[in-house]
Amino acid sequence: MAKQPQPISPLKNFFAGGFGGVCLVFVGHPLDTIKVRLQTQPKPQPGQPPLYSGTFDCFRKTLVGEGVQGLYRGMAAPIIGVTPMFAVCFFGFGLGKRLQQRKPDDVLTYPQLFAAGMLSGVFTTVIMAPGERIKCLLQIQAATGETKYSGSLDCAKQLYREAGIRGVYKGTVLTLMRDVPASGMYFMTYEWLKNILTPEGKSVRDLSVPRILFAGGMAGIFNWAVAIPPDVLKSRFQTAPAGKYPNGFRDVLRELVREEGVASLYKGFTAVMIRAFPANAACFLGFEVAMKFLNWVAPGL
Repeated sequence: MAKQPQPISPLKNFFAGGFGGVCLVFVGHPLDTIKVRLQTQPKPQPGQPPLYSGTFDCFRKTLVGEGVQGLYRGMAAPIIGVTPMFAVCFFGFGLGKRLQQRKPDDVLTYPQLFAAGMLSGVFTTVIMAPGERIKCLLQIQAATGETKYSGSLDCAKQLYREAGIRGVYKGTVLTLMRDVPASGMYFMTYEWLKNILTPEGKSVRDLSVPRILFAGGMAGIFNWAVAIPPDVLKSRFQTAPAGKYPNGFRDVLRELVREEGVASLYKGFTAVMIRAFPANAACFLGFEVAMKFLNWVAPGL
């Protein structure tokens, strides 16, 4: 049985989750840029080497060609969206836990925590899908040498002008396919590790910073172990020209497997895993610090 602190406050989760999300973006965005460029690089011509031979080659070429700012390309979209998105994510998790409790002091099982995490994935898709679409387009723009979009707002305007709201929300189904199971794994793993790492007779509220960082980092690893294949499909689909994949993710999946094999579904794996630990460690530490602050200033919230 999982021993989470009581009572559960979805509203506090909302505010603390927003702060945790900001911490995550600042730490993790450079490797997210690398991940997207690896996932969307064009297939090389026969006899020609690929644009990037791997994670470190992509990192080096981006840094040399564009400087540090190249690693933070497209960060405005997730920064603008990340506070409400992670706020809603943690709110959804808190609400999912609350809905499964018959009494305020009920302790949830790990399958129940997984279900609460999946609910958070549904909640975040409304914000995540357009933010991911804009971010991916801006991240690959610099690599192709084109300058179609001057920034996040311009990208959103052009997408809406070209295809309406459907253009902005392209890839929503794939975002759901990625985030619903991955979010379940994310939160369940974090709660599980917190319980394991809590010394006998102590409360999870008193967990040390290193243990919070470890639990949060490993939660990120488990999250992305589930999320990478649909994330690859999503990145390809969201950055493809209009009409290239008329049947959606099925066309993307068939093309990738046919041309590059099943291993192509794990493109960017190294970049994702290098990013996952520190970014999510920062996220959960930010969340826990903000939660303690809220419990101090607004205990009845």
